[in-house]
Amino acid sequence: MRILIVLTYYRPHVSGLTIYTERVARALARRGHQVTVLTSRFDRRLPARESLEGVEIIRPWVMARVSRGVLMPTIGSWASLLVPSHDAISIHLPQFDAPGIALRGRLFRKPTLLTYHCDLSLPPTAFNYLANQVVHAANHLAAGAAHGIVAYTRDYAENSPFLARYLNKVIVIPPPVEVAEVSEEEVEIFRSCHGLNHHRVIGMAARLATEKGVEYLLEALPGVLERYPDLQVLFAGQNQNVLGEEAYARKLLPVIARLGNHWKFLGTLDPRAMATFFRACDVTVLPSINSTESFGLVQIESMMCGRPVVASALPGVRQPVRNTGMGRLVPPRDGRALAEALLEILDHPEAYDKPTQDLQAVYAPDAVAAQYEQQFLELERQLAVQGSRHNSGPSRGRK
Repeated sequence: MRILIVLTYYRPHVSGLTIYTERVARALARRGHQVTVLTSRFDRRLPARESLEGVEIIRPWVMARVSRGVLMPTIGSWASLLVPSHDAISIHLPQFDAPGIALRGRLFRKPTLLTYHCDLSLPPTAFNYLANQVVHAANHLAAGAAHGIVAYTRDYAENSPFLARYLNKVIVIPPPVEVAEVSEEEVEIFRSCHGLNHHRVIGMAARLATEKGVEYLLEALPGVLERYPDLQVLFAGQNQNVLGEEAYARKLLPVIARLGNHWKFLGTLDPRAMATFFRACDVTVLPSINSTESFGLVQIESMMCGRPVVASALPGVRQPVRNTGMGRLVPPRDGRALAEALLEILDHPEAYDKPTQDLQAVYAPDAVAAQYEQQFLELERQLAVQGSRHNSGPSRGRK
């Protein structure tokens, strides 16, 4: 099957959405499909075309940025060329260009799935308000044209203002998660290099971005440090030059600086280093504040490494802890509750030690890709039946 995947940002951009899409694209390619990714050339240093791990990547030029989105004048031409030559279309929202591509999928009778990663919630400015409205309108137009909409969980779909309008089209497919196998020796080396021996460690894996709620972890830390004065916090992920988050960083960095050696930024880590990071932690935290966070892949990564999680009790985000018992849920924007949950886990880690084999089976990229494959084949069958009925209609009416 020839599968076209369309999204605004692909690797080397780092976000939950890009990691998700890269894992599915590679898994589909490993399953023998011809996979093409149509995305933006958001960095002019990137090649316009390249092949990575069996996936063909095409990057139209970017004329301008609009908030977190981009304007690509030639993407319509590329879509008109690529949609007819592919057997199935996978569009990842949010993105400005989704309606035109979804409409092409319908016109050419190609099974077209939208994957809805999250509700868009930009910082409150007049310009961002306009950008939000444009993206929301684009998402609704795309949803009307698409044959199905993939959501991570039914919980999030039922509570999302967008997805709740299209529940008849929603297909739940869990997100793909993979964690590298690392040795105890590698973990010990990591702990030694970062001065973690004999310290309790809280980990957070995220971008330094408003929706991640980093300030609530900062608010929780004094209470945790009172009981564990040797506590270390490791922050893995992009913490500099995060697109659209410069003001947020300026607000938090003085607070973080006052923590001194208790807080350490690790930057963006490769997959092996990420697995070592999780195993070096005692607990990880996901204090996200709004529906921009729909699940939190890092929760499953942490759990696969045997580490419990404290997460905000948001729709979708709350499901990993609910389903596994490997952690605690707290109200969003509540630093005191976050501190109490962290202390509970640090005091009683044995209560959150659960088997993880089922997680690996459910969230393996190959298993997720197989579900996409199944959905495309089912939609293809439905479209063929509809086409057959349409073609036979006029002949039945003749005398």
